[in-house]
Amino acid sequence: MKRILAFAAFALAAGGFRFLDARQLWPVPLGGGHTLWEFLALVAAVLAVHQLLALCLTEYVRWRKGPPGEAKMLIGFVRVLAVVVVVIALVYSLGLLKAISAVVAGFVGLLLGWSLQAPVSGMAAWMLITLKRPFRVGDRVLFPSLGLNGDVKHIGLMYTVLDQVGGAIGSEEAIGRDILIPNAMLFGQVAINYTPRATAAYFLDEVVIRMTYDSDWDTAEQILLNAAREVTSDIIRATGQEPYIRSDIWDYGILLRLRYMTMAKDRPRITHEIVKRIFKEVQRNPRVDMAIPYVYSYRRSAAIPTRAQMPEPEADIQEIPMDSIEEEGVLMTGGLAPTAEEETLMRNIQEKGLLQPIVVESLGEGRYRVIAGQRRYLACKRLGWKTIPAVVRSGTRARGQASSAP
Repeated sequence: MKRILAFAAFALAAGGFRFLDARQLWPVPLGGGHTLWEFLALVAAVLAVHQLLALCLTEYVRWRKGPPGEAKMLIGFVRVLAVVVVVIALVYSLGLLKAISAVVAGFVGLLLGWSLQAPVSGMAAWMLITLKRPFRVGDRVLFPSLGLNGDVKHIGLMYTVLDQVGGAIGSEEAIGRDILIPNAMLFGQVAINYTPRATAAYFLDEVVIRMTYDSDWDTAEQILLNAAREVTSDIIRATGQEPYIRSDIWDYGILLRLRYMTMAKDRPRITHEIVKRIFKEVQRNPRVDMAIPYVYSYRRSAAIPTRAQMPEPEADIQEIPMDSIEEEGVLMTGGLAPTAEEETLMRNIQEKGLLQPIVVESLGEGRYRVIAGQRRYLACKRLGWKTIPAVVRSGTRARGQASSAP
């Protein structure tokens, strides 16, 4: 406030010299019929107005509870305008405004033509979006080339504002982070609208469940379809499309693909509810079992005891010392660091026990050679086992039944 009063007082004082015959007190002509006092009075007035606007803008942003950076941006814009006014006043006071006006006008026209390309394109895109309405406020839109997915919050003259979907959480839920897309960019972008005809968008989604080969197919299908019907009953009534099943053969079982109509803005919740119902029902129903890698069956893996809990070996399975096995013919990886696949096998054996014994050939005098299960043997050796369950074959029988299983 003190600066505003000081600049205003100086402007009044300097301007008063014109009416007090200032040319006799300090006749400092600038040209064009103006004096230095007149120019200083104008500069002081501009500075006073600048300070007053800065104070008003600061109070306005504070009243709106905006961030301090917003006030700094607005004050910076006013400062640039003040500098432009002072420069024009100086040129006018020197009597050079007419001389340089043509050059300045040409330069300004060129600058405006270059700088207004994007704004003009943005306004044209805004008009196109408003009239053609490829998407509306509230629609979920995907821009693949930009890698952006979001809900349209505002379509302005220059910018379209999206509430980002996914982003930091890698899901299809809005996260509350605004993204400003210049409208001028929309001319060259492919936009995929999830909601072209309705406020709530419906599209096809799927949940994939892996079932073992010995599961009851009809029961598994019924569990999946009932879960989808319970969760998406409103969508089924709105679209008239029932959920259905498609399947594929998988290494460890059958892939049952439950396909159903879902809503773009509620997809994560719908998927969660369907998966939860399927999982609970599979746990209750003994006729259906889920397949998982390396173990084959969820139920069977849960029922398998660890090695320390294993009962006495059956007649055809023996516990043989690890140091009685000849390593000739075993995969030559014992001295190397285990691969990722071998580490996974070791971890599964350590957690669940050796689910399948190795097969060895008796060489006589208490010595054996591995003919099936070399990787399992090496994994157990790395785990520090002293003995290992093995099926012992005689030399003739072993050569007739040798297997390449790992």
